[in-house]
Amino acid sequence: MIFKDKTILVTGGTGSMGKKLVNRLLAGELGTPKKVIVMSRDEAKQHDMRMSYLNRRVTTDEVIFNNFLNVLEFRIGDVRSYEDVCSAIKGANIVVNAAALKQVPTCEYFPVQAVLTNCMGAYNIVRAIEERGYPVDTVVGISTDKACKPVNVMGMTKAVQERVFVAANILNPKTRFICVRYGNVLASRGSVIPLFHDQIRNGGPVTITAPEMTRFLLSLDDAVDTVFAAVKEARRGETYIPRAPSATVINLGRALIGSRDISIKIVGIRPGEKMHEILISEEEVHHCVHRGGYYAIQPMLPELNQGVAPEPNALEKEYSSGDEVLDLSGTAVLLKKHRLMVGDADLGERPELLR
Repeated sequence: MIFKDKTILVTGGTGSMGKKLVNRLLAGELGTPKKVIVMSRDEAKQHDMRMSYLNRRVTTDEVIFNNFLNVLEFRIGDVRSYEDVCSAIKGANIVVNAAALKQVPTCEYFPVQAVLTNCMGAYNIVRAIEERGYPVDTVVGISTDKACKPVNVMGMTKAVQERVFVAANILNPKTRFICVRYGNVLASRGSVIPLFHDQIRNGGPVTITAPEMTRFLLSLDDAVDTVFAAVKEARRGETYIPRAPSATVINLGRALIGSRDISIKIVGIRPGEKMHEILISEEEVHHCVHRGGYYAIQPMLPELNQGVAPEPNALEKEYSSGDEVLDLSGTAVLLKKHRLMVGDADLGERPELLR
């Protein structure tokens, strides 16, 4: 029970992934934490999140509701601020850094802002532990496939975040710094599926950047599973990668449109976008190993591999979203599995997916 009686800080905890993580922490599936601290700079999102727990007091959610009352704490703060980070982290055992600027075009137009959040935010966490001596057991950096062979600012800053956390293990031997890296999260805020939902509800057209573009796809629960697996199993400096299906953007649009009389409009690639995403590069293949149902990229810094027995490589080539792509029917099955088809009865019960 890795979270039992632990204090867990989630920066950016009001984002899509952060909210799912917090909900599962409160459910106590890996032990009931002593405290879960949600740190973000958005007062309105914190209020909405607080109210969502207050409004869900029904029998099936009684455990989560009670844990919300006794365990969950909200803090207004920004990872860009060293003082804010110190205030939130000083009593934490585990830190999950989910705070990020993650929209590719936004980061292209405002690269300095991306550096401040994605790079300096990570450094502030490391600096707080180094300078203040806070007894943090584990820090998990949330990364993205765009950090692998990056061609855009968002990916470049996330790649730097990974390196900041990996290198932090050298000077902070009492704290384990690890990362997770995954692709597009289905129906997360700002992702393509909620956009397609809105376009379909409004009669179209559905806008496609490039028909042959592919993306890895996983659910919010898959993303949280990856974090949990890394906290349980990852060695210092390792980056955990889930195995995820991929699909073309055109098939995502076609599957969601179904039999509706809605047109598709090709609008071209946005600034900084790739045709195919890569989760593990050809350079990383040489130090990528199996960890249960996940891939783990071992750190390149030799000091972190001392005393670690050699393991066979898990892959022979880079892990790209263009390698094994679902066809249209497979894409539809995946969307139905996660209750994301427009018009499904389940969507009526989950209106947040269409907001």
